[in-house]
Amino acid sequence: MSRRGHADERCARPHGRIAPAARGAGRVRGGFRRGVRAAAVLVALCLAGCAHGRGDTLVFWTFGPEGDAVTKLLPDFERTHPDIHVEVQQLPLSAAHQKLLTAIAGGTAPDMAQLGNTWLPEMVALHALAPLQQRVAASAAVVPADYFASIWATNVNGGQLYGIPWYVDTRLLFYRSDLLKQAGFDAPPRDWAEWRRMLAALSHPERKVYGILLPTNEYEQLLSLALQQPDPLLRDDDSRGNFESAGFKRALGFYVDTFRLRQAPDVTNVEVGNPWEEFGRGVYAFYFSGPWNVAEFRKRLPASEQGDWATAPLPGPDGPGAGLAGGASLVVFRASKHQRAAWALVEYLSQPQVQQRFYRLTGDMPPRRSSWDSPLLQDDAAMHAFRDQLERVKPTPAVPEWERIAVMMQQVAARAVAGELTVDQAAAEMDRQADIILAKRRSLLDGAEAKR
Repeated sequence: MSRRGHADERCARPHGRIAPAARGAGRVRGGFRRGVRAAAVLVALCLAGCAHGRGDTLVFWTFGPEGDAVTKLLPDFERTHPDIHVEVQQLPLSAAHQKLLTAIAGGTAPDMAQLGNTWLPEMVALHALAPLQQRVAASAAVVPADYFASIWATNVNGGQLYGIPWYVDTRLLFYRSDLLKQAGFDAPPRDWAEWRRMLAALSHPERKVYGILLPTNEYEQLLSLALQQPDPLLRDDDSRGNFESAGFKRALGFYVDTFRLRQAPDVTNVEVGNPWEEFGRGVYAFYFSGPWNVAEFRKRLPASEQGDWATAPLPGPDGPGAGLAGGASLVVFRASKHQRAAWALVEYLSQPQVQQRFYRLTGDMPPRRSSWDSPLLQDDAAMHAFRDQLERVKPTPAVPEWERIAVMMQQVAARAVAGELTVDQAAAEMDRQADIILAKRRSLLDGAEAKR
C-alpha cells in the first residue's frame, strides 16, 4: 500500500491505477493503446509535479499488523521530509521469509524492511543488508546506550551492526494471583524450586486442572529456560550443537519433569481450545506467553476477573531468570538506491515519542528505555514485569540455521515429553541433528581456516 501524507487527492487517485493501466496497455490495439499510454504519461507528470522536486520513493516492506500502524505515523515524517515518499507494502507473515529470499535472489528487494531478529543472520550471510554502524555513529537520533543491551546485540553479526531494533518481544509468566493466594503463596515464584512447589500445589490432573500451559509445539518456552543456563546453545564457533551440556540438560529436565509430574498437559496449541477462557476458569494457574496477551486477557476475561491475574518475570534456577530476546528490527538493503532516505525513516521511527505512538497503535513494546517513560507504560501494572524482564533477555545464536535448529529442538523435546526418549537421549539426538544442520557452516569455517 502507499501513503503520501502531502499528496492531494487529484494525484493520490491516479497513483493507485498506474500499474494496472500499464499492464492493460499491452493487450489493447491501435488508438486505444496510444490513449492509455498518453494517460500513463499524464499520470506520471502529475505525480512528478506532486513530488516537490527530486523526490525519492522509498519502498518499505512490513509483515503483519505493523504495516497498518506505520502508515499512521508517516504523515509527520513526510511533512518534515517533503522529498521522500514512503510506499509501505504489507506482506503476510506466513509468506514473508520466502518473499524476501525471492526478492533478494531476483534483485527486487525493497529499500528497507521490518525483519525478525532471528532472520537477520541469514540476510547477512546473503550479503543483502547494508551495515549501519557508521550511520549510527553520525546520528543523534539513535543512541545505542538507550537500547536494551541484548536486544541491540541481536542486530550485530560478525562485529558489524545491520539493524536497529524497532520493537521487542519476550516471554514471561501470566499467573492467577487469586489461585496462588488460595494455595498459600503471596508472591509469584522467584526461582525454580519455588516454582515447582507452586506447580505441585496448583495441579489437580484428576480434575484436568494444571499448574501451567506449555504447548509442546512451541519452542519459546524451553528455549527461555535454556537461555538461563551458563552453557551456550552451540559450540565450536557455533558450528556444532551443545545440547548435551550440563546446563541445557538441566533446563530440558525441568521442562520434561513438568509434564511427567502432570503439572502441564501434553497438548499442542492446536489442542488447547480457548486458553484465555481456560485461564479464567482456573484450568491453568500459569501461562507462559508474550506481551500481546495483556490486551487479549483484558478483552476476553470479564470485568469480575480482571483483578485475578498479573504478570511476573521468569524465575531462574537460582533467582530471577533470563528470557528470550525477540522482536523485529529495521534494516536497509545493500542494493537500495535510497539508503540515505531509508536511514532518515529509521531515525524518525527510532524517536522515543514515535515509539510511544507506535505502542499505542500496536501494543508492540519499545526497544529504548527512554520510550518506557510514557505514562501509558508506567501506569500499566501488567507491563512492569516486561520492563524488568527486558533487562535480563539473551539473544539466540547468530547463525542463519538457528530457526531450523530451534524447531528441531522442540520436536525432539516433544518426544521426551511423550516418554519416547530420556533427557540424555533427547540431548544427544538434538546434538546429532544440529550437527547435520550445521555441516555447511563447518565446511565454510574449515575453508576459511585453510586459506589463512
